[in-house]
Amino acid sequence: MARIVQWATGSMGRTSIRRILDDPRHQLVGGFVYGARKNGNDLGAIARRDPIGVAATNDRQQILDLDADLVLHMPRITLPYDALVDDVAALLRSGKNIISVAGFHFPQAHGEDYVRRLHDAAIKGGATLAGVGVNPGLIVERLALAATAMSHELERLAVFETVDASAMTSPDFVFGLMGFNSDPAAADIRSGPLADLYGQLFSEVLHFAAAELGTSVREIRPDHRLTLAPKPLTIASGQIEEGRVAATEWRWTALTQAGPEILMSILWTADPSLHGPDKLGHWKIEITGRPAITMTLDITEADPAMPPSRALTDAVVAVAVRAIPDVIAAPPGFFAYRPPAAWSAA
Repeated sequence: MARIVQWATGSMGRTSIRRILDDPRHQLVGGFVYGARKNGNDLGAIARRDPIGVAATNDRQQILDLDADLVLHMPRITLPYDALVDDVAALLRSGKNIISVAGFHFPQAHGEDYVRRLHDAAIKGGATLAGVGVNPGLIVERLALAATAMSHELERLAVFETVDASAMTSPDFVFGLMGFNSDPAAADIRSGPLADLYGQLFSEVLHFAAAELGTSVREIRPDHRLTLAPKPLTIASGQIEEGRVAATEWRWTALTQAGPEILMSILWTADPSLHGPDKLGHWKIEITGRPAITMTLDITEADPAMPPSRALTDAVVAVAVRAIPDVIAAPPGFFAYRPPAAWSAA
């Protein structure tokens, strides 16, 4: 039975706790919370279940001292991008394997110093670090790349993500980390800290994809785009004023040494109708070459009484929990799922 620590108990963390409690292969032995409000509360109660006799703590040292096999690391991604590295390195040095949904998908994208901080900690603790998730983590790495095996010639791999944020209820997330309601005349987020944050996060996808295609990234070109509200918009998290940001498209093209381009487009919107009458699938994958390949993947919440965002939360947590035995069994260092038989520059 794997002894699991849950790190952070937001909506995703609470879902993760319930999945662990329902799985007889795992035992929840600890939980970390950032604030004082949940400190000392029973983890079962935090997840809206019966008490389990394990209290949450905001004392990092208590978590480091626990006898545990693995930490499910689910904090909100934060500025700057490497702000979470110290916690992750300390957990690795304490001998705990880590599955993170907040980055760490391909540390090699950030250079030798970044890699060394994490890899040395993993080797010292005899532990393994895995960044998993849906995007980053699965859409490009395990689905789109696998589809390139059908390519005789590959010119471009493009992945377009669309997220409808109209039902999201966290103002801190929607107006902070998503950049909605910002005034481009006062501060253009396309060249600010948010652009740096997402550029670093999704550069891991681009570098991973290039490596799996048998090449490397020569250059990453950003082309971020904003959609402004044509009138005041009211969404679940609050108000967006006319003329302010109602949608962001974070967009990068990686040029590779072998020739194929890799395009990543992340569209977050307060109103999908701002982008035309057609329904936008959650992800669209376009592979340009010989032959041309198009794939569309949609994730939806089947229960109309539940918030639409639950579907993606369920998917991310499912991927993370499924990875537990694989990460525990892996040798110390970095772990990532590889696509089967991607197109190769060789």
